[in-house]
Amino acid sequence: MANQADLVIIGVSVGLALGIFIAVLAFFGFRWYRERYLNQRRVNERSLATSQRHINGTSASFDSSASFTCSVDIDGIDTNPTSSQPSWWARRSKDQFISSSGIPRYSYKDIQKGTQNFTTLLGEGSFGPVYRAKMATGEVVAVKVLASNSKQGEKEFQTEVVLLGRLHHRHLVNLLGYCVEKGQHMLVYEYMSNGSLENILYGEQEGSLTWDERLQIALDVSHGIEYLHEGAVPPVIHRDLKSANILLDQSMRAKVADFGLSKEQVADGRNSGLKGTYGYMDPAYISTNKFTLKSDIYSFGIILFELITAIHPHQNLLEYINLAALSYDGVDEILDKRLDAQNVDDVRRLAVIARKCLHKNPRKRPTMSEISQAVLKIKQRRLVKDDTMSFAGSDFSQVVSRIETQHVELSNLAGIKEKPIEIVELSNLAGIQETPIE
Repeated sequence: MANQADLVIIGVSVGLALGIFIAVLAFFGFRWYRERYLNQRRVNERSLATSQRHINGTSASFDSSASFTCSVDIDGIDTNPTSSQPSWWARRSKDQFISSSGIPRYSYKDIQKGTQNFTTLLGEGSFGPVYRAKMATGEVVAVKVLASNSKQGEKEFQTEVVLLGRLHHRHLVNLLGYCVEKGQHMLVYEYMSNGSLENILYGEQEGSLTWDERLQIALDVSHGIEYLHEGAVPPVIHRDLKSANILLDQSMRAKVADFGLSKEQVADGRNSGLKGTYGYMDPAYISTNKFTLKSDIYSFGIILFELITAIHPHQNLLEYINLAALSYDGVDEILDKRLDAQNVDDVRRLAVIARKCLHKNPRKRPTMSEISQAVLKIKQRRLVKDDTMSFAGSDFSQVVSRIETQHVELSNLAGIKEKPIEIVELSNLAGIQETPIE
């Protein structure tokens, strides 16, 4: 009888130990599966190519793109293998992913106070409204709020936070922080007081850009895109370059904005569908559905012609470009009438660069670093020309007087009596023809 009792105790003990072992094994197996799932979600979220329609993220004036912009959003097949996971789990992993981006998180209360309870509206687009906010520190920022009816807004939100969390350049709009609270998704940017290039070229502020400012804008944008293409690792394709996404600060210096459609250049072979804005989209991309760095080059070429002509792509800009290409000085006919005719040489040089960007064969388009160098040469040539004209127009008699005074002082110090320098001699030294003094 005692032996049977011992056997029962042994059996129960073995069964209990086996049950505990199975439970521990199941617990660690669940944790391993969960970590693997979260890691897979991070990889998938990082490679998402989100879709977006137009919004002027930090414009200081009303967003007029509604009348100009026709964005494309044709979703491809969803290849995310975890799309069948429970929504609560997916939402939790997204929040963890965003919080690990390194971007500061703002409180809803601070943003609500800074925007005076969301009454300081700057503009509105498909992503949602944009507000001007003055934070408690005195800093003025722009706040993009995700609209409740935005189809792809949440993916766009994640893309901007992830990319701008690691991309920093003086010609990219700086993302200062984000807010995910009370069912709202908000992005906080630096405030660009002069709004978008599109608004200035075609809006109420039209006519306020000089040729020097347009040339500087072209150079600034080229530097920003050059950083995306050749400075970022891996390279980043913007995929929605247009005048509405070029923002200007108080000094009219340009920065590239709106990275909701941006994508890292990774060869994943996936078809994410056509995304972008008609008029700026590379024809090669439309025909092959393959977006490359050279597709951004095409869009930049369109922006260059906008700076030259002030004609919007939706106003048959390409037709004007093709007509102008028939002759060397054809671009003179489509030049913005508000520009000074004295700038025509620089305009022609910039038009040559822009035409190369629009080459039908993407492989024959220049790289962004080559474009930056070419635009910089035009800028430098103009500066040299301005300096030469400034010297030629200066008061020559004052220059001669200073040189004579210095020469006499040096002669006195050396104890040498020199013959006064004639103005004609100085003129010859300076290479300037001067009429003899009677």
